[in-house]
Amino acid sequence: MTLTAANTDHKRSNARMAGLALLLGFVFNAIGRGVGDTYIVFILPLSAEFGWNRSEISSVYSVYMLATGLSAPFVGMLFDRFGPRVVYSCGLGCLGLAYVTAGSLNHLWQFYLCVGVAGGLGVASLGMVPAASLVSRWFRGNTGTALGVAYAGLGCGTLLIVPLAQYMSVSVGWRDAYHVLGGVLLVLLPFIVLIPWKALWAGPGVGGHTADFSQARKHEAASAKGTLRAAIRTPAFWSLAQVFGFTGLAMYTILVQTIAFLVETGMAPLQAASAYGVAGMLSVGGVMASGALADRIGYRRTVAGSFVFTLIGIASLLGLSHNPSPWLLVTFIGFFGIAQGARGPVVSGLCAKIFPGAGLATIYGVIYACMSMGAATGSLVSGVLHDVTGGYRAGFMFSMVCVVIAIAPFWTSSSLKQAALAMRR
Repeated sequence: MTLTAANTDHKRSNARMAGLALLLGFVFNAIGRGVGDTYIVFILPLSAEFGWNRSEISSVYSVYMLATGLSAPFVGMLFDRFGPRVVYSCGLGCLGLAYVTAGSLNHLWQFYLCVGVAGGLGVASLGMVPAASLVSRWFRGNTGTALGVAYAGLGCGTLLIVPLAQYMSVSVGWRDAYHVLGGVLLVLLPFIVLIPWKALWAGPGVGGHTADFSQARKHEAASAKGTLRAAIRTPAFWSLAQVFGFTGLAMYTILVQTIAFLVETGMAPLQAASAYGVAGMLSVGGVMASGALADRIGYRRTVAGSFVFTLIGIASLLGLSHNPSPWLLVTFIGFFGIAQGARGPVVSGLCAKIFPGAGLATIYGVIYACMSMGAATGSLVSGVLHDVTGGYRAGFMFSMVCVVIAIAPFWTSSSLKQAALAMRR
């Protein structure tokens, strides 16, 4: 009876810690993505105040996404070496200080440093690189479903924080909006020390006891050596990089200009931000569903469906540029929103299964960097195409081509096909 009771308590303890790991992944994703995406609502106010053209303003977001991507591998290495307490604390502090400072800026290069570089570092430290490693430690059999829940935080952050930033920008101005966003993050920073990070990082207990933290760290540091080097020699690694890279390129060619485009079609700024937020809300359900579907019907079918939804959404935007129909707007919000972020759990799940071990955060960080570099390129391309053509249609068509390239590895790469099929067994 004593042994049975101990095992029961052990299982309950592991279940609680697994739930906490999932909750933290969700919450920090929501904070990072939501705050990072607020720059989108400041595009028009910044243009009005400083007279910058769309390419100049979009380039700040490009620097932000580039910084997020390039720092992702280092965030993964930092996580593998020092654990989540250091990574999340540094990320929250960096993003908070950057946004408090951003409210007092007057020059474009200053936005590059604060919103772009410092903001990108902060968001990368709060995002899916640490979350994927943390959550995958506690969910082995249903990794895709669990990662889908963590990924849903991205859409939830967009839903809640972006419209709030738009409201503050209209009511108190963009400068005070930045001050408030950064100040709230700094207020939250001391509460991180109350989280039981050691137990979360060590993973599920063994034999009824929680694994020793220092031994787990030494074991992971040793086993992680050379893991990234081995991974980049595999075709599957580069296939995942292509999927993520071109997905980021396709999505952010659209996302950065969405609110500005809707405003120029006749919508009020707050309505446009709310439409963007509703799309983010739908992505919460879409991302969670994609993770669960990937575990049940297969990763290739799930990815194919999500990309078809994305193409329908982009086609609706293209139609809106010709005819501002409310039905086309609803179609865009519905299809594009549901598919937004849906590839994340698929790529994260495949990465966790193909490259298991202590170096997962580092490997996933490099793959995530490809997505962020694609997003940085897409946000810059969107501004350039707008300035060159005087509209948004060229950007929409460019995005659709990138979607086709992004989905291709699931049918052209034998290693990725085999890995995706193996995960259903």
